[in-house]
Amino acid sequence: MSFFNLIQKKGSKPIPPAPESIRKEIVYGASTIKRTSSPNFAQPKPRPLRPIGGPRKVTKVRTSVSLSKTSQRRKPSTQTRLVSDSDSQSSDDGVEVPAKRVKLTHGNRTSRKRELRCKIAFSEDGNGVFPMVHAADFASLDKLPKYRLAFPEDSEFHAVALQYPSASQQEKFELVEPVQSDDFKPLDDIKETLEVVVNHYMPATDASTFKDDSHGLLRRLKRAREKKDGALYTALIHEWNDIVIRLRCDGVFSEILDKLGPLDLRLIERILTQTYARTVSPRVSTLRQYENGTDNVYGELLPKFVSDIFRITGLGPEHVFVDLGSGVGNVVLQAALEIGCESWGCEIMENACVLASLQEQEFKARCRLWGIASGDINLQRGDFLENTTIHKALQKADVVLINNQAFTPTLNDHLTSHFLDLKEGCQVVSLKSFVPTGHKITSRNLNSAYNVLDVAEKHYYSACVSWTDAPGSYFISRKDSSGLQRFMEQNRVR
Repeated sequence: MSFFNLIQKKGSKPIPPAPESIRKEIVYGASTIKRTSSPNFAQPKPRPLRPIGGPRKVTKVRTSVSLSKTSQRRKPSTQTRLVSDSDSQSSDDGVEVPAKRVKLTHGNRTSRKRELRCKIAFSEDGNGVFPMVHAADFASLDKLPKYRLAFPEDSEFHAVALQYPSASQQEKFELVEPVQSDDFKPLDDIKETLEVVVNHYMPATDASTFKDDSHGLLRRLKRAREKKDGALYTALIHEWNDIVIRLRCDGVFSEILDKLGPLDLRLIERILTQTYARTVSPRVSTLRQYENGTDNVYGELLPKFVSDIFRITGLGPEHVFVDLGSGVGNVVLQAALEIGCESWGCEIMENACVLASLQEQEFKARCRLWGIASGDINLQRGDFLENTTIHKALQKADVVLINNQAFTPTLNDHLTSHFLDLKEGCQVVSLKSFVPTGHKITSRNLNSAYNVLDVAEKHYYSACVSWTDAPGSYFISRKDSSGLQRFMEQNRVR
């Protein structure tokens, strides 16, 4: 389920907020669930490890978990996933070979290789603790009647801490499940995180051991969940943590990241989904507060579509990306994560700006957990027609995204005049064309911005945008003044 289903219903046009509905909520009394103590996220004493993938160099590891008090607790959110067509096509077979990126030829920048691994994330210096939103902060028994124990027969096993590939802190989870099926599911989050780590961070031999249908850890974890065996489930998470720490200390994850090419979309979606679920989802209702018929209507492009745009435009780590009308910052974060480029966004709606700021903070924490170095992120508030900082960013931009699907004609016209300041070769991606059909250069319109835009119509498939399941068209306008120059030379215009 796309997380944009929660923002507005499917339809060909933006629609007003859905009316409030009444639903039955189950209230649990004090006798139904009894917590005898606060959640214990600590690891047990280290145990001998069962070897996987052959013998490895023995390295001293740190297995302690920070027991500091969790940060501000948030209201439980609606379960959301940043997913696209890749989700239905995913499998347990390793990393897919990505399509080759088209090299941008404009500008004076030289192509540079991206440094994907975040060095500080794999440093053993310090304790690796930093501000982040743990799953236990917003999905816990404290949120009754929203959540209940996932293992009611083993009530003493209701909390775990999960190790990510980096040397950073472990994430705290309470083993609970939501009463309503569309709310955040901690155990599903754990399951999907483990699958992504196995598929994208582990050598083939270790990955196959984890995915073994009979005795693999992923299979055993699934059985423990189906049998409601909290003790076994907790023990398996501890086993996972021990193995992940060992692989990290042996340098396995660092070596894989150093050799990894473009990030796979499933890994990208996992990081973006975790960020969104912990920041935007609990407050998603604020995005419904828009005025229909104005420029302030909220809608988003989904990750698969955005990834296609990056590929077609040839966006690389040495380039600059700008999103005008960036909403809660999803595309800005994806560009910084997937490409590693300098990424800018500007949004005028205050509610969306607040959520974008929260996303940026959590996104940086998530990247550190996963050990990935993202590109620089710059989020601006206000009107992009008047923001001088974003104007300077546009002058050096290589790719500009404008979701003008719901923009008024007046705003589109004002935007076009700013394209004159773009550098040659800059590509403007939009849902509606800025150049009228059949436009031709004449002596009467020499000063029009339309004359320096070379427009190509493209098509996207179904399930690419938040406001409709239907396929549609989009446009890429390249800043190219050569046609105007030829016209002026042929007509001897000065």
